[in-house]
Amino acid sequence: METRPGPRERLLEAARELTYTQGVHVGVDAILKHADVARRSLYQHFGGKDGLIAEVLRTADTGSRYRRAMDEAGDEPRARILAVFDELEKVTMRPSFHGCRHTAAELALTDPDHPAHSEVRAYKGDLHRLFAEELARHGHPDPRLGADQLLVLIDGTLAHAVTRPDAHPALAARATAELILDVRP
Repeated sequence: METRPGPRERLLEAARELTYTQGVHVGVDAILKHADVARRSLYQHFGGKDGLIAEVLRTADTGSRYRRAMDEAGDEPRARILAVFDELEKVTMRPSFHGCRHTAAELALTDPDHPAHSEVRAYKGDLHRLFAEELARHGHPDPRLGADQLLVLIDGTLAHAVTRPDAHPALAARATAELILDVRP
């Protein structure tokens, strides 16, 4: 017999789904209804909607998608980095694709003190470290700059794919990533 997840897990799952499909300004009532929980649970577990959104971003599994694609590509750093763009091609072509939840939240939340901003920065920082480490293994002359360039390509791919998915921006970004990987001292 399967047990139903508790209110905390149901709130997180409802918020993950609704904030991705409708944006972070989705109403609290919609989240509560989708999660089938009382308003009190939201405040008990997250202190309110701001805390729930921050937790959704903190626990999003997005970064592991990149690591998984890299690991499946083997040990060669070049192949590992290019595998990320191959994965992005698959992700951005899905009918359910709505862009990067982290970037969307960052742009939508205008309050500079919203706790989600620190979660977005932490996530982007983790991605930067991941790519800088791979580029260092690859022998890139400036892994930090190269990681910045790769993140610009990834963010651009995710944004462009929302408006022009048929343009296959991940494939264009992959070709540009190859140029970044080819830089030598």
